[in-house]
Amino acid sequence: MTIKDVPASENAYELMKERGLGSLAQKMGIELIELSAEKAVATMPVSGNTQPIGLLHGGAHVVLAESLGSFAANVHAHPWGFAVGIELNASHHSSISEGLVTGTCVAVKLGKTLTTHEIKMTDEAGRLLSTVRITNYLRPKA
Repeated sequence: MTIKDVPASENAYELMKERGLGSLAQKMGIELIELSAEKAVATMPVSGNTQPIGLLHGGAHVVLAESLGSFAANVHAHPWGFAVGIELNASHHSSISEGLVTGTCVAVKLGKTLTTHEIKMTDEAGRLLSTVRITNYLRPKA
């Protein structure tokens, strides 16, 4: 998948060309499907991201969610600034042991200094797996 294949706002396209997804997202197998400040969607395989008993690791849910929330917040801040996470909470609702997880990130508030996004992780049948909320602080570039 290339960045040009992702439906994105102009800011998102410029930002992803400049920064990419990052090494952790690549290690986790995260694939970006859609990106804007208002909405971001990505998938992640369960395989390779499990805890010892074979379930998707709760931390993997959080990596997918934080990646999406941070990508979206950085699109909102681009080109004048960048976003850094300052708060995150996660509620795990259901487990999964195989397949593909989809994270859908939606902006709750896009402000001048803070953004808040809610991310819902679902399985391939649309079953809710977890809900995460992230707040990012927007800082001007030096």
